[in-house]
Amino acid sequence: MEVILLEKIRNLGNTGEIVNVKDGYGRNFLLKTGKALRADKKNIEFVKRKKDEINEKNIKQKKYAKKIFEKIMSRKLTFKKETKENGDLFASIKPKEISKYFIENLKETIHPSQIDLKKEINKIGQFSLSVNLHPEVVAQLHVLVEKKEAK
Repeated sequence: MEVILLEKIRNLGNTGEIVNVKDGYGRNFLLKTGKALRADKKNIEFVKRKKDEINEKNIKQKKYAKKIFEKIMSRKLTFKKETKENGDLFASIKPKEISKYFIENLKETIHPSQIDLKKEINKIGQFSLSVNLHPEVVAQLHVLVEKKEAK
């Protein structure tokens, strides 16, 4: 399936480029989320006319992403969890829980789909993750998991 990208997408292309993608990825992600349009004559003309407006919107999104980046880079994410005797967690920490942490502690909305865990967080210790705020702005963070003390 050929699509025209309406924003820069990492490992795929830049704004206004026509790229070939698999049907499912194009239909279920790119078209559904408004990140691309089908590459037909009408849409190609539309993108040419609107390219400046699209680029301006992209620049605003990038500025907002940088603002969030500055806010979250200075923070250390700490979770206190109940553990088994060997240090394993009863339930691993998922992107949804990390997203909830950002909302509660930093008052910033970061969707679970923007959080990329390097490996599963299922033990006590320090773990790396990246937060994809914008295709050009990616924050590398560390999560510290500590044992929750029994009361």
